[in-house]
Amino acid sequence: MNVLFQQQSSQAGVSPFFLNKKIKLIESVTYQRTCRLDVKKPLGVLHVTGTVLKVNLNRSAPPKAKFFSVKCSPNVQCNISPAPQETVLLSPTPLNGNSVLLITMDHASQFENDSKLSVMYYAEKTEVLGKAILHLTAVEISLDVDADRDGTVEKNNPNKGSWTWGPDGHGAILLVNCDSERTYWKKPDSEEDKVTRVSDLKDMSRMVLRTRGPAKLPEGYKLTMHISQGDAESMRVFRSRSPEFMTNSLTKLIYGTFVKDFPLVLSSDVLSQEVPYLGGIAETNFFVEGLRFPDKDFDGLISINLSLLEPISPGFPETPIFTDRVVFRVAPWIMTPNTLNPVEVFVCSTSDNYQFLKGMKNLVQNSGYKLKVCHEYMNRGDRWMQDELEFGYIDSPHHRFPVVLDSPRDGDLMDFPYDVLLGPDFGYVTRVAENEVVNSLDSFGNLEVSPPVTVNGKNYPLGRIIIGVAFPTATQGRNMTKVVQDFLWAQKVQEPIALFSDWLLVGHVDEFMTFVPAPDRKGFRLLLASPDAGYKLFRGLQNDGHGQAKLFEGQGEQEERTVDEILNDEQLQTENNYVQSCIDWNRDVLKKELGLEDEDIIDLPILFKLLEENRAVAYYPDMVNMIVLGKNLGIPKPFGPKVDGRCALEAEMCSLMGDLGLNCTFIDDFASYHKLLGEVHCGSNVRREPFDFRWWNLDM
Repeated sequence: MNVLFQQQSSQAGVSPFFLNKKIKLIESVTYQRTCRLDVKKPLGVLHVTGTVLKVNLNRSAPPKAKFFSVKCSPNVQCNISPAPQETVLLSPTPLNGNSVLLITMDHASQFENDSKLSVMYYAEKTEVLGKAILHLTAVEISLDVDADRDGTVEKNNPNKGSWTWGPDGHGAILLVNCDSERTYWKKPDSEEDKVTRVSDLKDMSRMVLRTRGPAKLPEGYKLTMHISQGDAESMRVFRSRSPEFMTNSLTKLIYGTFVKDFPLVLSSDVLSQEVPYLGGIAETNFFVEGLRFPDKDFDGLISINLSLLEPISPGFPETPIFTDRVVFRVAPWIMTPNTLNPVEVFVCSTSDNYQFLKGMKNLVQNSGYKLKVCHEYMNRGDRWMQDELEFGYIDSPHHRFPVVLDSPRDGDLMDFPYDVLLGPDFGYVTRVAENEVVNSLDSFGNLEVSPPVTVNGKNYPLGRIIIGVAFPTATQGRNMTKVVQDFLWAQKVQEPIALFSDWLLVGHVDEFMTFVPAPDRKGFRLLLASPDAGYKLFRGLQNDGHGQAKLFEGQGEQEERTVDEILNDEQLQTENNYVQSCIDWNRDVLKKELGLEDEDIIDLPILFKLLEENRAVAYYPDMVNMIVLGKNLGIPKPFGPKVDGRCALEAEMCSLMGDLGLNCTFIDDFASYHKLLGEVHCGSNVRREPFDFRWWNLDM
């Protein structure tokens, strides 16, 4: 065991080390710094509290030295390693080849060189060979972040230099500053290397440099903040010039004013910069800005270092004698499932979708949510709101805001996410497929997310992303572009599932599946399109004497067909057998990957037909392609066979959904969407409330 000896400075003369000694155990300190002694001249040393100065006593000893003694000021603690054997009172300590003096100071200095330590070397106990003197100045230095994730930057958290997941985890969190404080001539704030408005600071993570010590550092010492070249691509650091800023919360500041007092400290062009030491008890506020989301080449972790540099000699570079380090993880982009409450609904207005728009307005209004209509001057006839974008959000202990993911499809609706949605506290992100061919599977009707699930004991409290791709053995199939898939997988918190959707002509997963809330079991049901369920319903109608009931009745150019004609169409039956096999393959994948049982799945009576390249489209409006607004469902009106004046398909849907306490509203999208190979869900989009669960509490 190492024993700590503290020598009082009030004692007269050069006292032996053991005189009036105070004994206490030294605590383990992670940061040790080698320090020199010089018997020819006194040396000045700047010491950081909480660290240890390590002196090799033999290396600095004069020739023939055999013994030594140590004397120090009250604020200085010394420890000899290995611990010396007990000796006669007042006698010096034998000098061994591996004798090490460990020096610590508990409190910061008020003045430069206000503490002192001396080491006396002896030949034969009484013959003095030399005396080495250290003039010590102690400073407290701590680079602090919100490592415990409670929204407050605590002082010198011991876990600030690492990052772990889980409710007992630690490590600071950084948001990508992907919104725009501007409403005109706007672009994401991350593309500007300056703070344009004070309101921009709440999108950044606060970092505090806390110091205590003399009015100024000894001559030549300085503090430098620095980052690696790799991390510089993912973040920037700004500094507050105003020392009063730390006493004001962001909410008390006047948002919307231009700010000149937040200079850029670190960026891809500036990897290292000196930061001011203010003297006394001081705090300097910094604001860290995230620039990019986790991706294939970026795991989301960044670190920032603060080093204290010591001058050696004129003309030579300074050397670091202390480094403090903090670690951030960039917050992932998170999708929201149908089971979360809606905030607002988005649809397009076109020259031919009056009936659809009327139905949607009534549904949204009756459900109590906001409806935002993208008019034709903006959408230019592109009605596929679901395909152009996906709503999500980013979250941290101090702030969260929605972020729209813009798909690479780039139809005539391509400007809407950037020009309309991007704004204050509404972020924007996209992935550009520069070296890949964009196809229909890159539209975001092919991007969904499940509600929270538990699979074989593993929790997915934020659900799992679902995408559609080609069948695993296909050589010429269509796939979602790799750049989008890489982005989705890199977010980590909603581990994706790949389904087979290339059997569809359009190729989107929302053509054969969706989720609705439920009051029991897992809190939701998976709805799957099912030709088998469709044929079962039609055979039941035929058996009940309704074989002449017509589909598509009153739909103008659409040829009406009776139930008997549907059931007698062998080619259609063959095509739907194939479709059912494709859906069953996906059913098995979803059961395995989401931990579902058959009781968690409801089959909807929907038939398909094959068109070009034997790829399928819905035979009548695809009821699974619905919009979910709490307990209210907006479902494509199927125009099925009527029994006693009521559509049999609508009646079946109302029965199936009514058992879950859900209300069905059937929206006429036949001419304006169905005939263009889309439905209600394809033509709408919903921004939802974020999860209550915080992503950093995931057990990864």
